[in-house]
Amino acid sequence: MDKWRRRTVYYSILLTGLMLGYAVLYHHGMRIFEGDDITFLHSLQVVVETFTTTGFGSDAPWQSPEMNAFVILMDLTGVAVIFMALPVLVFPLLEDVFSTTVPKSIENGLSDHVVICSYTPRTDALIAELDSWGVGYVLVEPDRERATELYEDDYTVIHGDPESTEGLERAGLVEARALVADVSDQVDASIVLTAQEVAEEIPIVSVVEEPNRTAYHRLAGADTVLSPRPLLGKSLASKVTTSVTSDLDGAIDIGGDIEVAELPIHRGSRLAGTTLAESGIRERAGVNVIGAWFRGEFESPPAPEAVLTNGTVLLVTGREDQLARLKELTLSEIRRLEHGETIVVGYGQVGRTIAGALAEAGFPYTVVDRTAMEGVDVVGDATDPETLEAADIDEARSIILALPDDTAAEFATLVVRDLSPQTEIVARVEEAASTQKMYRAGADYVLSLATVSGRMIASTILEDEDVLSLDQQVEVVRTSAPKLTGQTLGDAQVRSETGCTVVGVERDGRVVTDLGPEFRIELDDEVIIAGTDEGIQRFTDFAHD
Repeated sequence: MDKWRRRTVYYSILLTGLMLGYAVLYHHGMRIFEGDDITFLHSLQVVVETFTTTGFGSDAPWQSPEMNAFVILMDLTGVAVIFMALPVLVFPLLEDVFSTTVPKSIENGLSDHVVICSYTPRTDALIAELDSWGVGYVLVEPDRERATELYEDDYTVIHGDPESTEGLERAGLVEARALVADVSDQVDASIVLTAQEVAEEIPIVSVVEEPNRTAYHRLAGADTVLSPRPLLGKSLASKVTTSVTSDLDGAIDIGGDIEVAELPIHRGSRLAGTTLAESGIRERAGVNVIGAWFRGEFESPPAPEAVLTNGTVLLVTGREDQLARLKELTLSEIRRLEHGETIVVGYGQVGRTIAGALAEAGFPYTVVDRTAMEGVDVVGDATDPETLEAADIDEARSIILALPDDTAAEFATLVVRDLSPQTEIVARVEEAASTQKMYRAGADYVLSLATVSGRMIASTILEDEDVLSLDQQVEVVRTSAPKLTGQTLGDAQVRSETGCTVVGVERDGRVVTDLGPEFRIELDDEVIIAGTDEGIQRFTDFAHD
C-alpha cells in the first residue's frame, strides 16, 4: 500500500502540472490566435473538462488551425493520462484489495516454536525435520511477494523484517524455543544482534557460508554457529577416496558392535547387474539389507528381484568386519586410481573442502572453475564439452560436481555422461528436490546441501532427539516411541506403516540389536530407526502421542 500511495502522489503531481501547463498555453493561445481574452480560470475549466471528458465545445468552434491542433493534442493527452491511471493506480489498488493478506504477527498461543529468518532453498529441509518431531515454526519473510506465495502454500509465515526488533517480537521470539538465521553471513550477523536485543536468553543458531566468519557470529551473540558446506564437501570427497579402499568412513555406530552404513555400488563391481536375490549379499557378507536407493527412490525393504546397478546405494546393518566384506563387493574390480584423476568442478567453499580432502588422502585431482584463481587448473564452463575435454574427462576415474546451481549441475551431468560413460559422477545439489533429477541425468551419488543443513540445525535445536546421521541420504535417529510400548515389533509393523526400520533399541544403557518380530518394546525404551526424512516424520506421528 505504501508503494500505491507514492504512485498516487506522483500521479497527482503530474496531472496537476499538465493541467496547469495546458491552461496557461490555452489562455495565451485563445488571446493570440482567436483574439479572445478569456480569464485564466475559464482556461483551466476547459482543460479540466477535456481531461476528465465531462464536457467539450464550450469554446468551439475554434477558427485558427493552431488552436484546433492544440485542442487535438490536449484531447489525446487527457485520454493518455486516464489510461495511465489504470495500471499505475487502479489495478494495484484492486490487487491490494483482493490479494491474500499475509499476517504480520503470529497467532496468540504459539509457543516453544522455532523462528526461522527467512526463506531459502534450505528452509524446506529444516521445516521437514521440525515437522517430523512435532515442533512448530514461524518464518519471518521480508519480501512481501514471497511471503504471500509461502502463505498461500500453507507455510506458517509472517511478513516482517527479521533484522528489526519489531519483526522478531511479532514472530513471538520471547516465547520461542530457538531462532535460526540462515540468509547470508552479513545479514545473519545483523539478525543475531537484533535477537539479542529482543530475547537474550533464547538459543540462536546461525549458519555461515564461510567458516572463517564463525568468530564474528559468536561475537554477535550466536550460541551455535554451523557451517554445512565443509561437511558436505568432506562427505562427497569420501565417496571418492573410499571407492578404491575398504575404509568405512561414514558408518554410524548404533551400539552393540553394530553399525549402519550407506554403501554405493560402483561401476564395474561384482554386484552391478545382479538382482538383490542373486547377489547373495547376506550369505557372502553377513549383513542385513534394510533399504536401498534406486536412482533417487528409496525402497525399504527392497524387492528381491530389484536390479543392483551403479548408483544403487545400499542401506545395511552389521558388524564392522561384515560391512568391510560388503564394501569389497561394492568396489570396482578394475581399480583405475593410477590411470586417472578425480575432476572437481566448482571451487567455492564446497569445492575447496573437497580438494583439501583429496589432497590429504593423496588422490590426484584437477580443479575446474569458471573463474581463474589460485588452485584452479582448468578455467571454463563445465557444461561445455571442450572444458571437460581440457580436463581429460575421458581419462578421469571420477568427477565431483560442486556447482551451486542445480540446473547447471544437471546439464553438466548429462555432458559428462555423454563424453565419458565409465566415469563415476558424485554431485552436490542445493535443493533436496533436485536429487532425483540428478540421478535421472546419470549421477552415481547425490547429496543435497539442504538436507545436510536441515539435519545439522535440527540436531542442534531438538535436544530431546539424537540425529545420528547428518551427511547421509538416509537419516538415523534415536528417539522414544511411547505409543509402541507393550507391542512387539511384529505387531507394530513399523516398516510397513512408516517405511522406517528399527535397527536397535536402547534399554537400561545397553543397545539391543538382535531384534526379531517377537521383540517387545518396553516403557522408557529408546528406539534407533533408519529411514528417509519423510519416513522419520511418519514414524514420529506413528509412535508418539
